[in-house]
Amino acid sequence: MKRRSFLSSSSFAAGAFLAGSSGWAAPVAKISATKVISQLPDLYHGWPTLAQGKSGELLLVCSGGREAHVCPFGRTDFMRSSDGGETWSFPRVVMDGPIDDRDAGVLETAKGSILITNFTSLAYEPYMNGKGRSWQRAHQRVDSEERRSALGNWMIRSVDGGLTFSGRYRVPVNSPHGPVQLRDGRLLYAGKALWTEEEKVGVCESSDDGLSWQWLADIPSRKGDDHRDYHELHAVEAGDRLIVQIRNHNSDNAGETLQCESLDGGESWSEPHPIGAWGLPSHLLRLRDGRLLMSYGYRRKPFGNQVRISEDEGRRWSQPITISADGSGHDLGYPSTVERDDGKLVTVWYEKMTGSLRAVLRQAVWDLEI
Repeated sequence: MKRRSFLSSSSFAAGAFLAGSSGWAAPVAKISATKVISQLPDLYHGWPTLAQGKSGELLLVCSGGREAHVCPFGRTDFMRSSDGGETWSFPRVVMDGPIDDRDAGVLETAKGSILITNFTSLAYEPYMNGKGRSWQRAHQRVDSEERRSALGNWMIRSVDGGLTFSGRYRVPVNSPHGPVQLRDGRLLYAGKALWTEEEKVGVCESSDDGLSWQWLADIPSRKGDDHRDYHELHAVEAGDRLIVQIRNHNSDNAGETLQCESLDGGESWSEPHPIGAWGLPSHLLRLRDGRLLMSYGYRRKPFGNQVRISEDEGRRWSQPITISADGSGHDLGYPSTVERDDGKLVTVWYEKMTGSLRAVLRQAVWDLEI
């Protein structure tokens, strides 16, 4: 079953971006260390996001407190590292609504605010039969009307470095890794409008540091595609353009990452096009040297996580670079990557490892070698 099966004209030609399927030769990832960083081994951890603050501190969120991939216990956990991922703080619960909280994203804005996002789901309801009393009690914390009203795309905000957070408030879209900061001061959030009749796919923006969000533009569908089969977007600013990548479940290029671009600040977008990358969903990062890096899960043997590099602002992407390839199955991925001040790269993902009943958070510290 598709993970998202339970979720309920462009400014220039996409052909201008010739992202070939072969890709150019990639550098190699030299892995310094790989380790498990989650600290509650009896619980399932899913869909993390890693970000870096202006001080160099690493910020990490995930859907924690879980028993399984789909269950009523999901919450958003927040961890921090002041030493580049060598050690991590004990997880702190920052969002825990009455239903399943999933897919956490995090960003420290240019003004120093910390934004954390998630979405909520009732996808566990068909699996309630035969579950223990704990599932029933969690489910019955609120009545059916309150459960339905708790569905949404959510954000919390801290203006004191994460000491305290606001209450959660609704935002127009969700994507696993949340919004990004633009050079002009705006925040851009590429995603999907869940729990709406249209399930629009597009971008919204904030000009007040994440306090409020306005719909900016729809992302068009390719001819023959259903936009409802576009999921889990992420954006990056690259030179004079914005890039958004999309998890695609249409029959054409199913399971691949599609990409679209904007030359006018996000007000219009090219038609999505394939870039030759099987794997999903992607996280986009602009490196200090101007290159782009996309991180994504690889759910074919050998199961693991890969990255690709672009040296021309997303026009072409390299061959895949392996970060991990020792997974026991498809229940893994959602990697995100940061570049430390010392130039090393840190990637975090979730993974249900061999012999484990629960998924954990894994981390790799690595360098690119030409």
